[in-house]
Amino acid sequence: MKMFIVKITQTMFFLFLLLDLDVVCTGEADTSIAPMETTEQEALYSVIQGFVGKWWNGSDLYPDPCGWTPIQGVSCDLFDGFWYVAVLNIGAIYENSLGCTPNVEFRPHLFKFKHLKTLSFYNCFTLSYKHLITIPTQNWEKLAGSLESLEFRSNPGLIGQIPTSFGGLGKLQSLVLLENRLSGELPRCIGNLVNLRRLVLAGNRFTGQIPDSLGGLNELLIFDSSRNSLSGPLPLTFGGLTSLLKLDLSNNLLEGELTREIGNLKNLTLLDLRNNNFSGGLTQSLQEMVSLEEMVLSNNPIGGDIMSFGFQNLQNLVILDLSNMSLTGEIPESMTDLKRLRFLGLNNNNIWGNISPKLAALPCINALYLNGNNLTGELKFSERFFGKMGRRFGAWSNPNLCYPVELMSTGHVPFGVKPCQKEVISSESDSQAKLGDGNLNQNSYFVASLGFSCCGVDGFYFWWAIFVNQMVIALIL
Repeated sequence: MKMFIVKITQTMFFLFLLLDLDVVCTGEADTSIAPMETTEQEALYSVIQGFVGKWWNGSDLYPDPCGWTPIQGVSCDLFDGFWYVAVLNIGAIYENSLGCTPNVEFRPHLFKFKHLKTLSFYNCFTLSYKHLITIPTQNWEKLAGSLESLEFRSNPGLIGQIPTSFGGLGKLQSLVLLENRLSGELPRCIGNLVNLRRLVLAGNRFTGQIPDSLGGLNELLIFDSSRNSLSGPLPLTFGGLTSLLKLDLSNNLLEGELTREIGNLKNLTLLDLRNNNFSGGLTQSLQEMVSLEEMVLSNNPIGGDIMSFGFQNLQNLVILDLSNMSLTGEIPESMTDLKRLRFLGLNNNNIWGNISPKLAALPCINALYLNGNNLTGELKFSERFFGKMGRRFGAWSNPNLCYPVELMSTGHVPFGVKPCQKEVISSESDSQAKLGDGNLNQNSYFVASLGFSCCGVDGFYFWWAIFVNQMVIALIL
């Protein structure tokens, strides 16, 4: 047995020896000890020092930035046996990331990275009126051969306009300018970025119209330009964004009709146009967007008859918010076919008529808001529905809407809705009903005008009202 173990040990030794010889002969050693070009390394140290501060000495702290002393936020790729910077994230992205100094500066070395694919700045440019920062306008074309993702996120001290030189970044797939203080109009040159898949411009101060050139970005999957001050109509060229999955233009000053071409976006899952000034009714082409899961059009003076729109084709809808849109008509029966619907907002419109009990039977419904309309009749929803929904069911501010009085004993009643009143019809003879030359309806109206009601608990007040009524009529005659 001992001889067997010794032979195995000797065999393993010779195998490891052969592997070591193979590495020496072929030159394929561990890539962690591969060198980094001096110019690349010096450029990296200089760029980071410009954002972090002059106190930062990269050569002492990180002598091998792509190897055994990596810098947080920096990743490298191997090309022709040398390390090159491929990813550079500046700012407090992670807990141990290097924070930016208030006096940041873009150094020209930034544009010397020959293989840079991803560049991002997160919470780096803080709001300091003594040292506001603008994006460099020159030299971006030097990164055109490699840069695929460019992001500026949450930089309240970043002002100015989008450089037109961004239009030369032909390989760019993601451009994110989120929650900064950038302003001005969106440059037409963004339309040159034909490989873009994500374009996020939300939370800035952009003005003017959306350029027609953006309609040529047929690879675009996400377009978010919400929370700006963009104005004017939707470009007719938007129909060319056939790959688009998410379109968010909420919280702007956009206006005009929802164009027929928007129906070409058949892959769209999110359409958010709330808080704008769109008008002209619900365009019929919206019915063709069969992939929609979220359609949010609230707080637009769109108007029109909601009954003219068919919802039966939008079977994937999960969220439908049509509140405060000046819509008229009755609630379409086709809405009760939306079996995946979780949120339905029809509040603050001019919708009338009865409410179908089928709405409460939608299998996934979690929130239903019908308040602030002219809905009438009895709410024929179950006690279980009211108990489950609570305040997530809204039907208040519908003066002629009521709920069954028997629900009062359960404690599960809709907030702000009155109980229905049962009418009592008296069976009096014709001789008792007719008083003088007047008829029963006239006299009943007169009794009601005196403040009496035949539905009172005490019969004395009822007959006293009849007596007073007869005496008044006798005096008149």
